[in-house]
Amino acid sequence: MGTDKSKKAYELIYKDVQLLKQKIIQLELNIKSNSEDIKTIKKQLDEILNIAKLLQQEQASFQQSQKNIPAQYQVLVEKIETMNSQFAKFADELRGVKQASLQQFARKEQPPQESTSSQQKEEKALKEKKQPPPTPILPPTISPQEVYNTAYSDYLKGNFQLAIEGFSLYRQQFQESPLADNALYWIGECYFSQKKFQEAIDQFNELILNYPHGDKVAAAYLKKGISLVELGKKDEALAVFKLLISKYPLEEETKIAQEKIKELIS
Repeated sequence: MGTDKSKKAYELIYKDVQLLKQKIIQLELNIKSNSEDIKTIKKQLDEILNIAKLLQQEQASFQQSQKNIPAQYQVLVEKIETMNSQFAKFADELRGVKQASLQQFARKEQPPQESTSSQQKEEKALKEKKQPPPTPILPPTISPQEVYNTAYSDYLKGNFQLAIEGFSLYRQQFQESPLADNALYWIGECYFSQKKFQEAIDQFNELILNYPHGDKVAAAYLKKGISLVELGKKDEALAVFKLLISKYPLEEETKIAQEKIKELIS
């Protein structure tokens, strides 16, 4: 009987030991799983901090670009005034040529007559009579689509400065147009094509902030990231590409951004 009791006690101890081993193994697995979760959370926090830093930089860049708008607007106003002056001068010269031609034709058609003193007085009075100044002729009115198409044509031809002026004028004259955000995007593309990457980033930032639901936002993020790469700002470029992937996972630009990330971290 004593032997059976010892055997049973041994079996109970053995079961307890096995149970403790299982708990220890489970505890080790839980520790390993928690460690992986902590690493994942830390990685996500780092990405959030990078995105927050990027948003601060975007806000600062946007505020700086806003300061430059009055100067750009003044330049456009001066150009328009110059055009109006040139049109008015041309119209004045054309009117003078036409009037001289009519007078010459009238002299050829009329037979020579002896001028009476009354006729001479009338002619002298007409000559001395002051003529009203010519009315300036403004450029002919064109549709918003024609302005946009002209600027886009200049972009395709490589006339980037003309395209920038055209798209800028379009945005000022037709601010409520559905193509206003597209015009802003193509201004950025013009600067990008001229390798003026910081100016391009300013335009893409303005598009992202002012037209967050526009159809060119994903493309603006992509070109902004590429511009940052060209400026040697690798970390900021990575943050922009990751932000693009998270916000627009189904867009074609996301695939390009993923390739750019592989190139940067390889």
